[in-house]
Amino acid sequence: MRKQIIRRPFQQELADSLQSLPVLLRRIYAAREVKSPQELDRTMESLYPYQSLHGIDHAVYLLADAVQKNQRILIVGDFDADGATSTALAVRALRSFGAERIEFLVPNRFAYGYGLTPELVAVAKNFNPDLIITVDNGIANHAGVAAAKALGMRVIITDHHLPATTLPSADAIINPNQPGDTFPSKNLAGVGVIFYVMLGLRRYLVSTGWFTKKSIPEPNMSRLLDLVALGTVADLVQLDRNNRILVHQGLRRIRAGQCIPGIIALLELSHRDFSRAVTSDLGFAVASRLNAAGRLDDMSLGIECLLCDDSIRAREIARTLDQLNDERKSIEHDMQAQALTVLNNLYVNLKNELPRGLCLFDESWHQGVIGILASRIKDRFNRPVIIFAPGQDDELKGSARSIAGLHIRDTLALIDAQHPGLIAKFGGHAMAAGLTLLASQLNSFMKIFDETVSKQLTDAQLQHLLMSDGELLCEDLNLEVASMLRDAGPWGQAFPEPIFDDVFRILEQRIVGDKHLKLRLAKEDKIIDAMSFFVDTTLWPNHRVEFIRAAYRLDVNEYKGRRTIQLIIEYIESVDHH
Repeated sequence: MRKQIIRRPFQQELADSLQSLPVLLRRIYAAREVKSPQELDRTMESLYPYQSLHGIDHAVYLLADAVQKNQRILIVGDFDADGATSTALAVRALRSFGAERIEFLVPNRFAYGYGLTPELVAVAKNFNPDLIITVDNGIANHAGVAAAKALGMRVIITDHHLPATTLPSADAIINPNQPGDTFPSKNLAGVGVIFYVMLGLRRYLVSTGWFTKKSIPEPNMSRLLDLVALGTVADLVQLDRNNRILVHQGLRRIRAGQCIPGIIALLELSHRDFSRAVTSDLGFAVASRLNAAGRLDDMSLGIECLLCDDSIRAREIARTLDQLNDERKSIEHDMQAQALTVLNNLYVNLKNELPRGLCLFDESWHQGVIGILASRIKDRFNRPVIIFAPGQDDELKGSARSIAGLHIRDTLALIDAQHPGLIAKFGGHAMAAGLTLLASQLNSFMKIFDETVSKQLTDAQLQHLLMSDGELLCEDLNLEVASMLRDAGPWGQAFPEPIFDDVFRILEQRIVGDKHLKLRLAKEDKIIDAMSFFVDTTLWPNHRVEFIRAAYRLDVNEYKGRRTIQLIIEYIESVDHH
């Protein structure tokens, strides 16, 4: 799908308020609505304090009581990377506080579905816990919480997903998105929420003299920030000021090698240098391999990797995760080919317009991979997409991904309110959600979803726009500027990495690694290397094309100890002349 490159607008007065910075950075930050230099402060002292999280004091008291009485604590996690990092962080923190009887349980997505369900509580009963702590789930699990309470278990929910109109009857709920919560950032990932809870617990235990009494060294909470950074990036939550601090500090530890062996092993397996790690390395290299465990097998393997302190064992687990990820890629490739064939036959060949809200289903599709497929189709056609796969009995499991301008979880809530009983259950965020419905309801749902989306999205919002920070001057195409941009992040959701656009003359072009386009380009008298990954090899290389317009990121390429700049091309199109 052809994209339209649009220059990011910015207010000059915002740029002027950042006088101490280079002109290029002023423009970039102003386009991301940074209003003062204070918003760029990435020190731990600038983190929002935990005290404003609603219910934190009671949760900390319950946790401290369980730790001090050596009670059995069960962490109930989730089967994605945010859930895995949340689980590992909770276990590591509680162990460092002196808790000895800690177990974790992650529902297998194919057997139990999402969160603390009554079926999972039946399994949890085997652990005989005094206290259950949910991480990255629980806010929608009314029946599961009730089942746990009926068995005499106390329940603390830590979650960040949007709540329904009623809350479960847990002993304590920590969720910045629950009614009445005044915590300034509503964008914490699940791992961020449990990190804050553990900050509060550590403070309380210090105040009671617990660590002194037990001769336990006071735990350094910054040691957990590698997990916080990984889970925050993986879950695609907005990198607001608070999350940027958490991710920046976590990346600092990873680059210094002061992180768990599992993260280093996963980075090295994907040929990434941990000493130069950036957010995209966490998302594409580490999180994708962790997620493969939850998608195809059991996330317990991913959590074991994050809990392992032996680098040799961590590498062994990482290799297994890598193999699972290769299998996931193969399954996804086949599913994507099927989906594109269906879309081609239904809409392109028949000259029909694509629905604004796009739903696809195939009996053979793998439930663990539908989220990735939904993302791929959404990126390709710039529409909200729900991909369905068979679930248990007569149910279908759906994974939804949205575009800017449509809050997908709220859209599902609207459909549920207007058509009671159509959706069996749902939950999620603005950009991603999950749902379950009966197979017999699929056709009705597809029609209603398209109608509901059509009322909310305009033609302009469905245009495939690529936002650019403009042109770079020839003198800015250098290592110093590339390094400055790399260090100016962390970049991510709602705080996007700078993309520039320009017209270049092609000097050389060839395919490397079967599907990547390697280019040598010229701008005026400047010659520069460029890479465009996963190109359509039926279109490129094209030796009839002399000039291209490229939207690109400025990157540093390190090869055999030599550092050079290269352009990473996000979008490429031919142009007639300069």
